[in-house]
Amino acid sequence: MKKFTTSPAIRLTSVFKAGAFAILLSSQAVSHAIDFGPDGMFSLTGFAKAEAQRGSNHCNDCQKFPAENKQRLWADELVIGKPYGTSNTHVTLFQPWLGAKYDLGQGFKFNALVSQRWRDGKEDIPGFWYEKNAAISHDDYGSIRIGAMTTRTWSIADYPYGTNIGVADVWGSSGAGYGLLTKAVRYTSRIMDVANGDLVLEASYDQGNRDFKINQPKFLELYAQYRQGDLVVDAMFQDSRNGNPQAWSHGPFTSLTPNIADDAKLGGSGQSIGMVMARYQWDARLELTGGIRRNRWSGAYAVITVPGDPAQWNNMFNVDWNGSLNGVANPGYASTSNDAMVGARYRMGQWTAHTGMAYLGKASTQNPSERGQSNSALVNTLGLGYDMGNGLQVYGFVGMVRYGRLGLAPMSMPGNAAFTNVDSRVTRSGNWAGLGAVYVF
Repeated sequence: MKKFTTSPAIRLTSVFKAGAFAILLSSQAVSHAIDFGPDGMFSLTGFAKAEAQRGSNHCNDCQKFPAENKQRLWADELVIGKPYGTSNTHVTLFQPWLGAKYDLGQGFKFNALVSQRWRDGKEDIPGFWYEKNAAISHDDYGSIRIGAMTTRTWSIADYPYGTNIGVADVWGSSGAGYGLLTKAVRYTSRIMDVANGDLVLEASYDQGNRDFKINQPKFLELYAQYRQGDLVVDAMFQDSRNGNPQAWSHGPFTSLTPNIADDAKLGGSGQSIGMVMARYQWDARLELTGGIRRNRWSGAYAVITVPGDPAQWNNMFNVDWNGSLNGVANPGYASTSNDAMVGARYRMGQWTAHTGMAYLGKASTQNPSERGQSNSALVNTLGLGYDMGNGLQVYGFVGMVRYGRLGLAPMSMPGNAAFTNVDSRVTRSGNWAGLGAVYVF
């Protein structure tokens, strides 16, 4: 069978973004912002990070076709007899935020934000901005923001929740969500006094690639944050239609494939994610964190979009390969799964310790083929960071992963070795340790 992938290769990162990355956008980061221009109209903030780790049970060259998406049958093939063991990995990240603000009078304000991330010196997700938007706001009416922006489902699950307990990627970047919007409109309410606390409501909408007329993309995200004293609760729901079928909640929302010529050849697809997370400041030192979520995918059947050698395929999901359903060959099946995370962070002067656990559960589906629905993953972490002052943090961390079974990774993971570099088809467990530094300005 000839293969060709039309979707961007999923970039899989290590389980930790940083052991002490919890300070990334904290008050300290704000204190180091660089303001310039008339009346401080412009501001520049950002971070730079370098990290190295050593992990066990890595098998970097085990997959016969390493660039292929997990959902494709031929991506299941492994190189027979390929050894696996301990190896070293490293990563550098750099992301600045350039902001602008202007007082329009009568309580109205204008602000704009541009941000991009570079990983190991290259654009993190080629062709997509993290932030490139503008907004009008008023203290009494809230704000309207238009442009490219990150979703709450990814960004808040990533930071502060996952980051604070060392499971940023495995929690924030897994599941049935999307992380980057390209042509979005977002309304954020004013802060409302509810039940002796503060409530903010928000809605975001994106049409994705508008050149698709038959399978038109549609994205809606609803978000609410409630604060009362030392308790913060974040709830969000994301529902989408005809985005790229995936289980990578960091990925961009655009269309079923990158090619408009595929529009008439494809069936529709949808997915959604609902999540509730909370953090509680037990005392001045101890913060407790927890979260649950539910993922849903409609499934997407597999079809050759451009015959040839090699042939081009669509982006499919949860396919019964070589099967049929209602006359459709290689049908995609609906599936749902539940995930959870819990952890704690403890401050001791300039030291901060954390521990976290993320569980990616089995999926429920009618697919007669095994596509990872019978597997689960449990990730545990420990980390210790030290504040050097002036925006610099150094840290160390250890972690482990345990899969429920040997085979394809859980449905809510984008790849079989995602986040940990431990391939669930090769071994059921692995561990790692590392050191890093992050500078916030």
